[in-house]
Formats: sequence, C-alpha cells, structure tokens
Amino acid sequence: MQVFDQAPEGIQKAPHEPRMIAAGYQVALREIGFSDVHDKDSLMMAVLRGLALTDSFGRNWDALYDVLTDTQARPAKLGVLLCDFDHFCKRHPRLAAELERVMLDAQRDAGKQGHQLWLLAEELESDPKSW
Repeated sequence: MQVFDQAPEGIQKAPHEPRMIAAGYQVALREIGFSDVHDKDSLMMAVLRGLALTDSFGRNWDALYDVLTDTQARPAKLGVLLCDFDHFCKRHPRLAAELERVMLDAQRDAGKQGHQLWLLAEELESDPKSW
C-alpha cells in the first residue's frame, strides 16, 4: 500500500522514490531540506525555498500555516517532503516541535477544506537506516 492511497495522517515516512509515486497519484510534491537549518530564520528560509514562496512570505509560524492552508494558492493534493527531518528534530527539538505543531494543524485544517496535505519525512540516502 502506498502513502497516497490513504488520507494524510501526521508526519509519515516517505516512500522510496516519493517523486515518482506522487506524480502517479497526481500529488504536487515540494521539498524542504533541513540539513542546513540551525535556527528559526534558517528554517523559514528553507521553507521559502522548498515551497517556492516569494519574498513576501512572512517567515513566521502564522505565515507558514496560512501558506499550507491557502486553498486558492495550493493544489488540492500537496505533499511536503521533509528532507533530513529526523536529524533536524534531534538537533533542534524545540524548534522541531513548534514546526510540527504548525504543520499538523495545517494538515488537519486543510482536510476540513477538502484538501489533502501529506507530510513526508525522508532521510538522506547516505543514512543506511533509510535503505
């Protein structure tokens, strides 16, 4: 069973070859890389780049929530690939907890609006645990 066969539920482990699978399910997929994140500012920059936002992005938790739940600007089926997320959570547990809260709230509320938001944690290919 593939992750896109079911409604999004929390942060899920990304499938092998998530880009190809998402395309097959007609799910728009964006990637946020966490390898170079060391504080809230660098996190918001990673979000800006990963979600292809403009410089008008507010770079705060409310702005992130708004971006993820904006039914006019986001496709009805969106996957966000969280690259190196597990390592980020270990390095920055407080920041990760706040980010997770915002993303899960957005996932829940997007679902109430008829949109699907998958949050997929992908570990680096160099990590033998992800093979």
